[in-house]
Amino acid sequence: MQSASDLAADLAAHADEVCREYLSNGRRQGSYWLVGNLANHPGRSLFVRLTGPARGTGAAGRWTDAATGQHGDLLDLIRETCRLTEFADVADEARRFLHLPKPEGRPKTERVAPGSPDAARRLFAMARPIRGTLAETYLDARGIADLAGTDWLRFHPTCYYRPDRHSPTETWPALIAAVTDTTGTITGVHRTWLDPDGFSRASLGKAPVDTPRRALGRLRGGGVRFGIATDILAAGEGIETVLSVRQALPDLPGIAALSAAHLAAIDLSPALRRLYVLRDVDPAGDAAEAALTVRTKSLGIELIPLIPSREDFNEDLMAFGSDGLRHHLQSQLAPEDVARFLPIGVQRDRTG
Repeated sequence: MQSASDLAADLAAHADEVCREYLSNGRRQGSYWLVGNLANHPGRSLFVRLTGPARGTGAAGRWTDAATGQHGDLLDLIRETCRLTEFADVADEARRFLHLPKPEGRPKTERVAPGSPDAARRLFAMARPIRGTLAETYLDARGIADLAGTDWLRFHPTCYYRPDRHSPTETWPALIAAVTDTTGTITGVHRTWLDPDGFSRASLGKAPVDTPRRALGRLRGGGVRFGIATDILAAGEGIETVLSVRQALPDLPGIAALSAAHLAAIDLSPALRRLYVLRDVDPAGDAAEAALTVRTKSLGIELIPLIPSREDFNEDLMAFGSDGLRHHLQSQLAPEDVARFLPIGVQRDRTG
């Protein structure tokens, strides 16, 4: 059976034909094939080397998307353009293109139900870390520059978006957030489709679609987790809300439940003794806090609401910066948590 490197080398020997098949809206220019992106949009951001050795530096078939930083060989290109997740399927498609026989005895790939936790796990596995991507740019434009503890966030450059069941599927770059349960198992994902042209006052960095945020899989009880929680946890609705507070208090573990209803229903660990609720100033935030107050009281957990100066904590961060937000939060924390979660240098400034 051919190895992956052998298949990639065979494809590289036919790099021009591969590009004409899978990136048909591009064009050849000298030793490169130029196209807009892996979604086969016209443009010049993605370039594929058409000539060169079979392997090593400068090899034929190597490609880079200058807009997203993605790169790979022609097997990777087939995987992305055909939206495949299993290597066996990628290899089968490569063999089909090369007119090679399929290997005998390979079991069929197990398909997952659309919208299921398995589908969510597959999408998260297909995404990449957010460092150096449009997702990092999107968060940075919202004042969120410290990405420590954000391993459950990833970026997908061509995430499917369908306006409704009667409309054709589109592709947009997206911030992918994994929703996990208390054991760390991924049960769902949350997608924020992003504007490939970047941040603007009109779009706030989100794609110009009707519903730029959607969830997939099972969310109830779980959330997007930042940091490792033991006895103290900060819980909020949105990803940006929780990350904004972590810009000021980076050691405070948090969870984004993704809606007010899901915030009211988060699973509470038996080890938890204090829950900070990162309030949005609206009726839904009132209802979520009220529901959590009843639940935490019955479990012997102290609940402390943290209330922003403006509509939400990201607005506070954008308006006052991390130092201003930290000062606002300090007076709302339990005294013992000031010493625990406020950066040491800031504690000295406040008391000295």
